Amino acid sequence: MPAGTRSVGALRRPLPVGGRVHGRVAGGFGLALGLPLHQHRHASFQHGNLARLPRHHVGKLVHGADQMRHPLFEGHEVCHARQHGAFCTGRKPLPLPRPVPGAKAAPHQARRAALPRDPKPRRPRAETPKGFRDYFGAEVTERASMLDRIAAVYRRHGFEALETSAVETVEALGKFLPDVDRPNEGVFAWQEEEGDWLALRYDLTAPLARVYAQHRPVLPTPYRRYAMGPVWRNEKPGPGRFRQFYQCDADTVGAPGVAADAEIIAMLCEALQEVGIPRGDFLVKVNNRKVLNGVLEVAGLLDPADPDRHAAGRGIALRAIDKLDRLGEGGVRALLGEGRRDESGDFTRGANLAADQADVILAFVRARGADGAATLRNLEALCGRSRMGAEGIAELAQIAELLDALGLADRVILDPATVRGLGYYTGPVYEAELTFEILGEDGQPRRFGSVAGGGRYDDLVKRFTGETVPATGVSIGVDRLLAALRATGRSTAEAEGPIVVTVMDRDRMADAFAMAAELRAAGLRAEVYLGNPRNFGAQMKYADRRRAPFAVIEGSDERARGVVQVKDLALGAALAAGASLEQWKDRPAQQEVPRAELAARLAAMLRKGPGS
Repeated sequence: MPAGTRSVGALRRPLPVGGRVHGRVAGGFGLALGLPLHQHRHASFQHGNLARLPRHHVGKLVHGADQMRHPLFEGHEVCHARQHGAFCTGRKPLPLPRPVPGAKAAPHQARRAALPRDPKPRRPRAETPKGFRDYFGAEVTERASMLDRIAAVYRRHGFEALETSAVETVEALGKFLPDVDRPNEGVFAWQEEEGDWLALRYDLTAPLARVYAQHRPVLPTPYRRYAMGPVWRNEKPGPGRFRQFYQCDADTVGAPGVAADAEIIAMLCEALQEVGIPRGDFLVKVNNRKVLNGVLEVAGLLDPADPDRHAAGRGIALRAIDKLDRLGEGGVRALLGEGRRDESGDFTRGANLAADQADVILAFVRARGADGAATLRNLEALCGRSRMGAEGIAELAQIAELLDALGLADRVILDPATVRGLGYYTGPVYEAELTFEILGEDGQPRRFGSVAGGGRYDDLVKRFTGETVPATGVSIGVDRLLAALRATGRSTAEAEGPIVVTVMDRDRMADAFAMAAELRAAGLRAEVYLGNPRNFGAQMKYADRRRAPFAVIEGSDERARGVVQVKDLALGAALAAGASLEQWKDRPAQQEVPRAELAARLAAMLRKGPGS
């Protein structure tokens, strides 16, 4: 390097000794300036000792100019005080790392030890977003098992499976989500670069309308389909209320009569019984949107000549009625009036109805009689003078007659308080409610409540085709139904994990694999321990965590004698849980089994069950 120059960073640019950098550089010192972000930012001292500059101290060097563009040095003499190992300005010394002795002769890696280390990279937090959750093991298989049983019922009724995209255009989804005022409110939506708004589906019915309109020429009429999968709602989460949840739907498109509605209701009853809900533990409530429209007409909220008039207040009134079970009559009256503030302080705007208008609507939700015939008479008196109301009452009578013929009179009731919140229902609406009690979060008993609902939506496909296409369907809340089965001990989840085949010698891993394969061929769940075979305690802890009923042990001695040891892990778990030894005295904690009989003996032991 020519005399009078010093190394500047990794560029090796010559810098005049003693040159001005908006001041004076003294002592034969070169300053690293203007380096790209990917290059080293350091100064090379006269004796080869390196000192790193913080990035915010690096200015821009214009060759031949005397410019240091940083306020730290602005207007000050700049020098390097060797005795202090610091930059000096007219204000105060700027501390630098102490020189590393012998750094000039040391390799580059040794010199880097003098440089301050970069801070640790920020790692993302491992947590699920608010309102979402993960599902593990038994939960996943339990759901799959339940859905398989429901699907079997649907197929027996002639319904075919359909799987649609999880993403739809906001335009296709439409303005049908309950408790919202804008099409994309309440849904997870985003805008593509081309300008289209897309959204995650919020139910499985709106995508069906798009599918039928798109593929109508090749679909049979009526078209019966069922669909199962997750849906997403961008709503306020709460205890047991998630933004992603599963639905299980069955719909008939193209059948105009209420016989299709009766078929859906009957199929819903059969599906609930199929998954384990006894006949006496559920009730399906049926109403008709046309009857409600007749009541709204009497209350002055619906003008048949101008259906769009009073639309906003009518929508709020419908959602208020739907909350009757949760809020009671007082809460519904508040929502029919100016509005209601909940326990969290959130305010829900009301319909601003007059007191006499609210009285008509509340009389409607109280119109249920001792039986179906009494309910129909009450509705006739309330809104029979409305043409739309009278038509709805006639449809309810026909549905009741069909379901009575199927022997479901004790499971299906006419209930005017049943008004599903989704705005696309145009005729019969129905809701399945579980009638048994569970303990609530406050420790008090409460009725479990709704697990499914649906209705007729003749106008939904019309958005795409311009034609009225009759359709009706039901949606089962999968997670709620699973929670109900767990609460009553009717869950189909597997209580036990797989049999664990232990490994005593890594060189005998092939034998363990063969043993597990034999057990699987016999229809048993089995897996091989894949950790360190030298730690037998770890293998037992693993088997316990997997909820394994048995652990199979084959050491060199057992192999020579043609036997294996079967350790009963369920026994240990039962004793730890407080089971009496007397109950388990005939069941040894570990027994020797001939190797050739292992699969048959384990199958027999599993059939007997713990404690038998």
